[in-house]
Amino acid sequence: MVRRPHLFGLRKQGKASIEATVENRNMEDVILQVQVPTQEVIEMKDGKRVTKEKKLFPGYVIVEMYMNDDSWYVVRNTRGVTGFVGLASKPVPLSAEELKSMGIKQQAVTIDLEVGDEVRIVDGPYGREFRTGGRDQHGKIKGLG
Repeated sequence: MVRRPHLFGLRKQGKASIEATVENRNMEDVILQVQVPTQEVIEMKDGKRVTKEKKLFPGYVIVEMYMNDDSWYVVRNTRGVTGFVGLASKPVPLSAEELKSMGIKQQAVTIDLEVGDEVRIVDGPYGREFRTGGRDQHGKIKGLG
């Protein structure tokens, strides 16, 4: 499962509502980040330059999450969320080009996992189970037996 950013419409306190719901349901490992896209704008006020942050898309947040039935249910049923960008049934993740055009940079995540480390599987047929890290047939470290 790949984590992807999705764009959701919301009312004024929607970001805080999503973050509180995620924390209450202990879903920080599935719904990773809620972000209001902003940009710095320089304005002239009383003859002085003032730097302010301005929302790029007022009324929208970007939610970076692993899309599964649980995470989708939590976000769409959170108070303040009014809709999403995508088809009628599920949101469509934003592409790298769309994120880049918004000035949002995706960061690569590296995980320090060694053979023998215990990992928690969060989705799929072994979801919610703990496994021990080992090497697969290609020599990559994976959560195995």
